[in-house]
Amino acid sequence: MSQYRTQNPATGEILKTFDALTDAQVAEAITSADAVYREWRTKSVQERAKVVRRVAEIFTERGEELARAISIEMGKELQESREEVEFAASIIDYYGVYGPGLITDYEIPSTVPGKAYIEHLPLGVLLGVMPWNFPYYQVARFAAPNLLLGNTILLKHAEVCAGSALLVQEIFEQAGVPVGGYQNIFATHEQIANIIADPRVQGVSLTGSERAGAIIGAQAGKHLKKCVLELGGIDAMVVLDADSVAEVAKQAWDFRTYNAGQVCNSNKRIIVMDTIYDEFVAELQRLADGLQPGDPLNLGDGEFVPLSSRAAAENVDRQVRAAVAEGATLVAGGVLSEGAGAYYSPAVLTNVSRDSKAYREEIFGPVATVYKVSSDAEALEVANDCALGLGGSVFSTDEARARKVASQLECGMAHVNTIAAEAAELPFGGVKRSGFGREMGPLGIGEFANKRFFFIAD
Repeated sequence: MSQYRTQNPATGEILKTFDALTDAQVAEAITSADAVYREWRTKSVQERAKVVRRVAEIFTERGEELARAISIEMGKELQESREEVEFAASIIDYYGVYGPGLITDYEIPSTVPGKAYIEHLPLGVLLGVMPWNFPYYQVARFAAPNLLLGNTILLKHAEVCAGSALLVQEIFEQAGVPVGGYQNIFATHEQIANIIADPRVQGVSLTGSERAGAIIGAQAGKHLKKCVLELGGIDAMVVLDADSVAEVAKQAWDFRTYNAGQVCNSNKRIIVMDTIYDEFVAELQRLADGLQPGDPLNLGDGEFVPLSSRAAAENVDRQVRAAVAEGATLVAGGVLSEGAGAYYSPAVLTNVSRDSKAYREEIFGPVATVYKVSSDAEALEVANDCALGLGGSVFSTDEARARKVASQLECGMAHVNTIAAEAAELPFGGVKRSGFGREMGPLGIGEFANKRFFFIAD
């Protein structure tokens, strides 16, 4: 079977396969990207911005085509696929509109006679290694700011996103990015290492697992290349109190099961005060009971979508079974479908021991894991007892109380009374083993910029 493919996770059917590139084709792609960079960087930022804005327009114009592609490829519910296309378009447009202002030269005070400036210049060819869970959003937040800045892109997408990956390259070229400026590459892991080693490639951005991040980070470090790593998350959602427990539980459930639970910054640890814990868990159980597998392209009420692959579903099932074997309680859901499909019924898991292996693992699927605590201090201790540090949230009717707890979360994105604030202008990224660097917003465009100091003496 080809490494790259379009495979419907609802049925397991392989619809199309794609050959990996030869070493000669990879070498040609790097040469082309470098040649285009030397042309692309000389264009005015407004010229590049016009092209980037056109990419956003085409994403919108071809929205239904794009949405259906990823619903078939990785099982995303069609309406969620449409929303992802819209979000990707908004990120691309944000950099087309506001990007030039974010990289404007500015003067800094100097005690040395003369004028001192900070510039934002491109670096060159960049490699992106992107995951399957958000095939367009992940690409948009890497490619849009860097193309606007004047860099060029080699994009290695997940093996199961081959069809949508080709659509993205087609759209960038349709919008006016010079051929070679944005290239989808069906590369092997060995070829990725060679690309990072190539002196013409100036940086690499990866969104993926801790394991993949450690490998890419080591390769980048060996060759002194800048890298941005957005890795796993076991984000805490702390619920101290609520006017309506059912309402907050519904928010927790909806976000935890969004995209079949395959979200880096999903609320994977729900930490609830003992005074409302039983009611909270009962509401999650009510929401989980009776759900049935459905068609991602035509999902009905009370139905759920498959995970991205049978292997992904089996892994989630293995993790939940292991947690139960260590003493956890499966309150609802947690049924792996028979056959080749990738369905796993959304689950509620409680009583996970802090001494268990399950406590330390990220479950990348629709499993709401709930912990009971009896004080704000204990809630904070549990929230920070984690090797990962992507996002986190605190809910309370007392905003000052919630802010006090949230201010002490060890993560890259802390929230009060919402699980995750996400928009094109808001930075995204984590600390600890969740990686380093930021994407989106004003920070995203600076990761692969030469922030050059420029001085003119009096």
